Amino acid sequence: MTADARPGKSRERTCIGCRKRSSPADLLRMTVSGGRVLPDPDRRAPGRGAHLHPVAACLDLAERRKAVPRAFKVPGPLDLALVREHVAQRSTESSTESAATRPPATTVATN
Repeated sequence: MTADARPGKSRERTCIGCRKRSSPADLLRMTVSGGRVLPDPDRRAPGRGAHLHPVAACLDLAERRKAVPRAFKVPGPLDLALVREHVAQRSTESSTESAATRPPATTVATN
């Protein structure tokens, strides 16, 4: 029986940075290939995956705690440049998006 077949069972993953549990939709899945950590936003890449909140604070915390190599069970440091780039791109998109979707300021007419 798969996890999808179990009614009422919600999926949760743990962020390797802050160690908080969230739904997979809120986290960025990452995989490792050739000593580089690759972002996997579609969650379809083969291999062992690790999850991270797509914010710079969680990425910095994961790097400081040396949680990335431990999550992938590989020795030595890994190159996080592509993940850092993806997180920075998402943060600029979300800040632009929030400003664009913000409702216009209303003015109160005084008579």
